[in-house]
Amino acid sequence: MGLPIERTFSVKLNAHYLLRTPHAHTPQMPLIVAVHGFGSNSETMLELTQKLFDFPVVIAAIQGPNQFFLGADTGQVGYGWITSKRPDESIRLHRDMILHVLQDAGNEFGIPAERCILVGFSQGVALNYRFAATCPNAVRGVVGICGGVPSDWQDPQYRPVTAALLHIARRGDQYYPPNMTEHYPDRLRLRASDVEFHLIDGGHTIPSAGNRIVGPWVTRILAPSKS
Repeated sequence: MGLPIERTFSVKLNAHYLLRTPHAHTPQMPLIVAVHGFGSNSETMLELTQKLFDFPVVIAAIQGPNQFFLGADTGQVGYGWITSKRPDESIRLHRDMILHVLQDAGNEFGIPAERCILVGFSQGVALNYRFAATCPNAVRGVVGICGGVPSDWQDPQYRPVTAALLHIARRGDQYYPPNMTEHYPDRLRLRASDVEFHLIDGGHTIPSAGNRIVGPWVTRILAPSKS
């Protein structure tokens, strides 16, 4: 018998996202595209993202494409985005899903790219940063919460980031501790000129008072430019 030969083929994937809109919406409202962390889901991310905003927004929370049982003795299902096995395929799939949702929801509500913002938690953070460095001008801003900077951030495949970046790290985060995240502002500025960084108390969760940071930042980056 000869050695096994690996072959690759593509199949159609049904992807899903949850959409929440105010009763009255206008093209001036921001479109928030939210990406959950490992083992979570779009329902949870939708609710947590909503708490980050004190003003009307349209939220599209995307469900990760990889599903799995959260334990051997439970029927609960979690979702993920990427593993160390063929990561390039997962990065490309994430990019295509984000582009689809931005176009789908953006066209439905007439919201332009300059009023679109990506929000990511944990595993979704580095993927969102990669997206911003691959698709310039697709979004106005990226919010990363308790996540990482891509390990290949210096790779020449990435382009200058036109989006504003807001990174929120937490002192008690067991996955992304301060001795790691304190270097993030300088690393992010390798690609982006507008970087805001906050290190706050708490563990690996979206902060309940995150609106105090996110709100002023969104107001700033969406303010009309002064000519």
